[in-house]
Amino acid sequence: MPRTFRHSLLVVLMLAFIPASVLNNFATPLPPAAPQAAAQDSLYKRLGGYDALAAVTDDFLGRLATDPKEGRFFVGLSTDSKTRVRQHVVDFLCVATGGPCKYTGRDMETAHTGLNITEDDWTIAVKALGDTLNKFKVPAREQGEVVGAIAPLKSKIVGR
Repeated sequence: MPRTFRHSLLVVLMLAFIPASVLNNFATPLPPAAPQAAAQDSLYKRLGGYDALAAVTDDFLGRLATDPKEGRFFVGLSTDSKTRVRQHVVDFLCVATGGPCKYTGRDMETAHTGLNITEDDWTIAVKALGDTLNKFKVPAREQGEVVGAIAPLKSKIVGR
């Protein structure tokens, strides 16, 4: 697998693993949801399902690809490689939020080893994800749950 593709995939997946304490700084507080039935729905459903995750992924990846520092992970990718990266991110988020998808990518440690992703890279990605979630008006509670589902993987991504 070409190194640029590995870098891109790893950065994209890295960005999905943001600590709740950091992401909450970007969340716009909204009133708590009233219906009790919503609390019983999976996070996947409360986020809007597959199409919503795909839209969030597209916006998020667009932010990363155009970022002056993070864009380096997307240089040289073919259209096919970009499509594959996107699909891995959508599937990963789908699984992480309790959706029906299957993630077929590599484990986070294997995928990120050798990329030398820094704390600065992580911080940039966290801000990009927060901006994306806010753009789509994802409630603070759901933002926190997304982060809680993926934050434990940070140690398998940063510094590898």
